Amino acid sequence: MPNPDSSPKTIATPATGQLPPELLSQDRWNRGAWLFRDRTLHGLEILLDEAFVIPGTGIRFGLDGIIGLVPGLVSLVIPLAAWIRGVPYVTLARMAANLGIGVLVGSIPLFGDIFDIAWKANRRNYRLLVRHLGEPRRHTGRDWAFLLLLAGALALVFAIPIVLVVWFLAWLIGH
Repeated sequence: MPNPDSSPKTIATPATGQLPPELLSQDRWNRGAWLFRDRTLHGLEILLDEAFVIPGTGIRFGLDGIIGLVPGLVSLVIPLAAWIRGVPYVTLARMAANLGIGVLVGSIPLFGDIFDIAWKANRRNYRLLVRHLGEPRRHTGRDWAFLLLLAGALALVFAIPIVLVVWFLAWLIGH
């Protein structure tokens, strides 16, 4: 009697993070498997956020801080790899928030470039991916806290103009 679970598995080998060659052509996700290997993602994170050092300071920056690339486009590789690897949605949302903050603040002339060098969204996202793969479910509380804090800050940003308009209207009616 055949084993009911005898279908080929698409599991990466622990040593390389790469799929065995016989499994590479079995489904569409495996065609670009080299792009999602730990080594490739780590190299991308270094290239975008930490490739260069300002002499005498220890401040590291990468291509993302120099030329700003197409905002967020190359940075989507790490969250895409995380999604394919099964990272929980709360972690994916945190990765999206990291990218969003980087793109939003990074779009401010000069200050945005300095912020990109300090924020390092790609490094943050790569570390979230590695942490999840190393210890699944252990860090979700921190992720939820970050997202709740971010949601609270956004709510405050949207509430302030509303409160000011209501206050101004009340002042106008009173005078």
